[in-house]
Amino acid sequence: MTTAQLTAAPRGEAEHVFGLPHDPGAVSAVRRRIRMVLTDWHLDADGTEDVLLVVSELLTNAIVHALPPATLRLSRTELDGCGAIRVEVTDRGPVTPAGLSPCALDPDEHGRGLDIVTALAARCGVDVQAGETNRWAELRVGRG
Repeated sequence: MTTAQLTAAPRGEAEHVFGLPHDPGAVSAVRRRIRMVLTDWHLDADGTEDVLLVVSELLTNAIVHALPPATLRLSRTELDGCGAIRVEVTDRGPVTPAGLSPCALDPDEHGRGLDIVTALAARCGVDVQAGETNRWAELRVGRG
């Protein structure tokens, strides 16, 4: 799938699902699409930037560290009576680069993305089921 083939629900919907190409260049294309959705949902500027950062971190994690295919699900929801955005990225589970153990990855170059997600999210987690890993985060957001 190329970045031109990204698809999502029609504008105005409360949930959008994006199939993701297994290509680092896909992250910027998806961010542009997500920004349009968040604008349509009338999110404030700070909330939009936080959601985009979480999307970037979860997508990059899936592309760099997991088996394809990956899917992004973005939805409007409520969290403790406040508006929230839920970001979910589902992939086929972890992969280790050929010849490297997971311990061989330089911690100075990897591993901060999920810390960023944890810092920005009101709630986040990982659900692992047969052949699938789903990383998710819920962010409280305001309307602009």
